[in-house]
Amino acid sequence: MTNKDLTIIITTFHSERRIENCLNSISHDYRVIIIENSRNIDFKNNIEKKFPNVECFIPLTNLGYSQGNNLGLEKVKTKYSLILNPDTKLEKNALENFFERIKKIKDFAILAPRYGQSYDDVASTDVSQLTEKIKKKELVEFNKVKGFAMFLNIKKFSRIGFFDHKFFMFFEEIDLCRRVKNHNEKIFLDPTIEIEHVGGESVDEDLVKSLEFTRNWHWMWSTFYYHKKYDGFLIAFIKVSPKFFSAFFKKLFYQLVRNSVKKNFYANRLSGLKSSILGEPSWHRPTLD
Repeated sequence: MTNKDLTIIITTFHSERRIENCLNSISHDYRVIIIENSRNIDFKNNIEKKFPNVECFIPLTNLGYSQGNNLGLEKVKTKYSLILNPDTKLEKNALENFFERIKKIKDFAILAPRYGQSYDDVASTDVSQLTEKIKKKELVEFNKVKGFAMFLNIKKFSRIGFFDHKFFMFFEEIDLCRRVKNHNEKIFLDPTIEIEHVGGESVDEDLVKSLEFTRNWHWMWSTFYYHKKYDGFLIAFIKVSPKFFSAFFKKLFYQLVRNSVKKNFYANRLSGLKSSILGEPSWHRPTLD
């Protein structure tokens, strides 16, 4: 296996300050596809000039995380792809260790790095030997892994499909992993692969507050849609009811004390949930270019 067998995909939105650290940790021998969900042509020109192994594509509209990654995956011609967040950094030999591992295993759909995973997601009910396995650099099978860094075995997804395009943000990797397991395919954590994830910093700091309303809208929309997809409308409604009543009464409270920022915060949550319950698409988009 060589660098010609792996394509790296990074979906971004105003991540100029974060992504260079990520790209600097990747050898220029690997092809990197960036899907930039803003209309920032300067970002595309600058990043392609500075990193000759990078191709940056700017869609006509903000596609979000799922559709952005799917657009990148459509352009992949290699056997494997690595989905990365822009606020990640590959530790030394991360990609080399990936290729060493796949010499020994062929039957996997997703391979994930060591850090940032929840041990509650281990596939086996016996987790007592988990720490020992990781110390010995042995593979550990998981039911789901975090989406900040995932190696995909492309041929496995001809049946499974890639990300559900209806998710704009949140629950995308949870849904993908669930469909992988429903197709009886394997998801592994590889302790030899280390990728640092800052977490919550895919967008530049000065834009985080501006995007908070969008995040909350989609959190509620995606929560209901995910549960409805797998459990049906009634069970989904029961599961989100505590979130609904919490947001409803907090909105009323902040309206009474005339805190418009907090009131709008919870009003946005209710709006996202309402749209999802009514079967509307995840239409809310950031107002930033």
